[in-house]
Amino acid sequence: MAGRYVSIEATEMKNFIDKLSKAGKGQFRKDLLVFLDAIGEEFLRIVEDEIIRTQTVDTRLLLNSFHRSAEGNVFTLTEGDMTLEVGTNVTYASYANDGHWTNPKGVATRWVPGYWNGEHFIYQPGAKTGMLLKQKWVEGSHYFDSAVRIMEKMLPKLMEAKMQQWIEEYFSEFM
Repeated sequence: MAGRYVSIEATEMKNFIDKLSKAGKGQFRKDLLVFLDAIGEEFLRIVEDEIIRTQTVDTRLLLNSFHRSAEGNVFTLTEGDMTLEVGTNVTYASYANDGHWTNPKGVATRWVPGYWNGEHFIYQPGAKTGMLLKQKWVEGSHYFDSAVRIMEKMLPKLMEAKMQQWIEEYFSEFM
């Protein structure tokens, strides 16, 4: 077997390693952050749709708080941890979602100052008119919980499609 040798063309391997290196040096991370951002935007849209679908009582503050960069909005995307946090700081959001008692514990009735405008009650501190609330449970609309379930169903397919796109984008020449 003297004089025989095997020649290996390593260009494809070098290109593959270069692609892995490029992905590892930040391009993939940037692509992933853009994808996470899009997932957050989609979740906000779903929450808004669920607020409308469930006919959650709203003064538009809640609905508008689920727009990115809106008043009361929480939309955190951290690069270091790859964290995505979507939500709202509107105080009554959890009451509208989870449900609530009309009065504090142990209070049978309470007076709420304001006036009626058609079917909507307008709270107005100091008003001489208003309504008397009796203690009762108000069921929540569970709009946020529903949006989470919808997103959980969508996410695997979105992730699979995105992963396939990234594989083709980064490594198509090796397939």
